[in-house]
Formats: sequence, C-alpha cells, structure tokens
Amino acid sequence: MRVGYPASFTPDLLALLPREVEAVPIPSHPEQTYQIDLWIPPPAPAIGQRIWPHLRGVHTILSLMAGTDWLIALAPTGVTICNAQDAHNIPTAEWTLTAILSMLKYFPWYHDLQRDADWRGRAQIPEIYARIHANPNPTFPPIQQEELHGKRVLLVGYGSIGKTIEHLILPFGVELTRVARTARTTPVPVHAVTELDALLPAAEILILILPHTPASHQLIAAPQLALLPQGALLVNAARGPIVHTDALVEALHAGRIRAALDVTDPEPLPPDHPLWRCPNLLLTPHVAGITPRSAPRAVGLAADQIRRMLRGEPLLHVVHTGL
Repeated sequence: MRVGYPASFTPDLLALLPREVEAVPIPSHPEQTYQIDLWIPPPAPAIGQRIWPHLRGVHTILSLMAGTDWLIALAPTGVTICNAQDAHNIPTAEWTLTAILSMLKYFPWYHDLQRDADWRGRAQIPEIYARIHANPNPTFPPIQQEELHGKRVLLVGYGSIGKTIEHLILPFGVELTRVARTARTTPVPVHAVTELDALLPAAEILILILPHTPASHQLIAAPQLALLPQGALLVNAARGPIVHTDALVEALHAGRIRAALDVTDPEPLPPDHPLWRCPNLLLTPHVAGITPRSAPRAVGLAADQIRRMLRGEPLLHVVHTGL
C-alpha cells in the first residue's frame, strides 16, 4: 500500500506510520504526479486543493482534522474519507474556554493598556461594560471584569468536541443548554437545531462547534443575531460560513453583541476586510486545534486506521463513502 503524506512531516510523525506501507512524501508545491492508494492531506485546505490534481489512484483519505467539508467537495465518487475525530477535542475546547474568559475578563483591552504602559486607561472598562450591556447605571466599585459563573451558555454542536467543551465549562457553574441536529433526552437533554431561534433570547454566551454543511450554512444570520440578548458573546470555533459575516459586522458595530472567532468567512481575511476593525471582537487565525500534542494524536489515529485496513477491518470515523 502506497501512503501519501505531507512532506513537511517531522521524523517523529513519520515514524508513527506502519512499516508495512510505502510512505510517499507529497510536497506542498508538487511538480509531478504521484500514484498512491491512501492520502493523508495537509491540514491547510488551500495546500490540499493545490496537491489534489497531482494525485492518482487515491481510494481513501485520512484527514488530520475534524472538519472534512473541503475534502468531500474535492473527492470524486468512490473515495472514502475519514476524519480525525477526538484528535483535536482538547485544544479546541481549551481555546473556546480561553476565548470566553479572555472576553469576560477584558484581557484584549488590558493588553492594549499594557502596551501603552499606562493603567490609567482602566477607567475605560466600566464604560465598555456599560455600552455593551446597555446599562448606564454606575457601579461601586467600577466594573473591571465579568464572571463566567452563572452565565447562560448555549452550546450548538454536541459531538466529541462539544462534549469536551461541556466537560471544561460546567465546573464554572454555568447554566448549559445543548443543541444538536436532532433532539434527545438521554443521557442528557439535547435540543434540536430547529429549536435554535427559541433558545437564542436566553443565551448570554453562544458557542458554535458544529460542522459546516448546507443545513448549517449561515445558520447564524441577522435574524438570529437580533434574537440574542444585549451584550451576548458569540464564540465560533467551528467554521466561518456558519455565521453570516456581514450581519455579524453590523451587529458588532451596533454594539449589540461581542464575539470571539477562530474562524471567519472569508478565510483568510483580506487585509481590507471590515471584520478586522470591528469593536468588541477577538480574532485568532484558525489555530484552535493546533498544539504540539494534536499532530501526534492525529497522525497516530491515521496510523491506526492504516493498520485496520491492512488487517481487513472496517475504518473508523467515516464521514464520506463516495458511493
């Protein structure tokens, strides 16, 4: 079996692949065609899309990421695609919790003050709090941060990453409501996504961690943003197109909500895109799932899948059969 893998693999990652296969390094800028049976694509869709026309004979794709929408769009009939379920649960869940706490503790604003070497600007924090919550009443002492404890959290997407987020956030004493494609009552109550609009008005924090599909495309648009309570925090660690970008820009500039995004639409953001300059917004460049431990987990999972194929066993985490 010939297994194509990113030529940028470090030796420790390459050593995880079974010795029984012929490992074929695929460069990011291929200048020839490669005959392989199985492809482990790079995490970056743009690089993978550039490589795909140079591949021949691929019948199975083992993604190193949880999201496979770009691979499904790329692969023809007859190609089986598996995702790296569970490999990025921990870092993505940690990013989500960190983003929430960073916004509630006003870390982006305090970081700006640190760069200015002047804490006198902390007097702006109560003003920011009053604007985002539409609460002009003075407080004593002046507000300097908010608490996560007691917040009403709406978690949209209850797969393996969503459950890891739940595990991390529940000890903070939040009131958690779960949403998935279909409703269920056991082992915990989960609402159907068709109930989303009815749930949004109570959501002080809205977490998106669902796959991008035709059904979830722009699931959060202007009507949904308008349903969120004043000052709500939108956290998107899923896929950019799940949120209608223009509607989000408008809501942020209107001071209706705040947001923390690891993903955007478009991605990457052009330098002149208005999202860069929105108030009450924390941006990171689609890095939530990438840590020193996540790559070995993902490649280790791919290696286990290859061993299953060599033993004639069914693959795990199949998201597309190509039939």
